[in-house]
Amino acid sequence: MTTNESMSSSMSGGKDSSVKGTTTIADSVVSTIAGIAAREAPGVYAMGGGVSRTIGAMRDRMSSSDDPSRGVKVEVGQKQAAVDLGIVVEYGSPIGDTAKDIRANVSDTVESMTGLEIAEVNVSVLDVHIPGSDDNDDSSDGSRVE
Repeated sequence: MTTNESMSSSMSGGKDSSVKGTTTIADSVVSTIAGIAAREAPGVYAMGGGVSRTIGAMRDRMSSSDDPSRGVKVEVGQKQAAVDLGIVVEYGSPIGDTAKDIRANVSDTVESMTGLEIAEVNVSVLDVHIPGSDDNDDSSDGSRVE
């Protein structure tokens, strides 16, 4: 968990406040932001490995929600964060370009939303999705990215 100290901030009315305090950002918040940003990159079919997706699919069916932090691990310090992502790419997508797009999107989004500097974004390609090969019923498990 990271804590940022704030000496002053602008209010919506344009007033400058000298109220001191701290803002704490939980690791799970950074994980969720990074997961959503990674899913937005072209060529990403799903997040997480086979076991993670299977367990997540069962959990999603029970809770009627998708876990945006599936396949994401973060290490958050005082001013920096490192992100590790496990992805499944669409067949035919250039993996290098997909990873580059993921890094840029995750870095830009996390930095703009949290103020943390992103030290690194590591992308592990765990599988390739071949259209029409949904033998495991992956398309109905809630982990598919469109």
